[in-house]
Amino acid sequence: MIEPDFLRITRTAYDSLAARYAELFANGLTDFPLDRAMLGAFADFVRADGGGPVADLGCGPGHVTSLLHSLGLDASGVDLSEEMIAIARAARPDLRFKVGSMTALDIGDGSLGGVLARYSIIHTPPERLPEVFAEFHRVLAPGGHLLLAFQAHDDPAEPAESFDHKVALAYRWNTDHVATLLTGLGFAEKARLVRAPLESERPFPHAHVLLAKAPPA
Repeated sequence: MIEPDFLRITRTAYDSLAARYAELFANGLTDFPLDRAMLGAFADFVRADGGGPVADLGCGPGHVTSLLHSLGLDASGVDLSEEMIAIARAARPDLRFKVGSMTALDIGDGSLGGVLARYSIIHTPPERLPEVFAEFHRVLAPGGHLLLAFQAHDDPAEPAESFDHKVALAYRWNTDHVATLLTGLGFAEKARLVRAPLESERPFPHAHVLLAKAPPA
């Protein structure tokens, strides 16, 4: 199977910056209280629904996977970058990490209680986003929860706007468009948070959307 160019380009870019990226997030999410609040709510919902396994997709060096573990979840990480996974495994040998792509997850149907995709859909070309969301739906058990985070914009006429991410080509997403794609697949939106950027971030709004996979009719 031929790998799409966007995956190869993204992997190469993050492999080259993996060590620096890990340094930037050495303090985890200390400076992100609203992000931590959404992760805490996500963890509460997953535990209340039975506490099934959770996949942190696009886990990078594993700092958020570790946070999910500290919140009582059976969390593991998946990332496209082999260098990121090597760093995550070395720093957190008690957790599970593997190389993989969100376009074709090596995870069984309906086997997860939760999926986290924190800033990991931003490098997905707009025409490929529905298939990524379909993979999220496939691996989640009925009632399982999905939490997305991404840079956002509010122009309803433009589902996506590209921006210079300085690592690889990235997209800001219209939050309503993202929610519409997911509800069309059978997710129910439970909450969303749109926050202002921090001084250390690009001057874009940041969106978090929490959804649940509807049980069979």
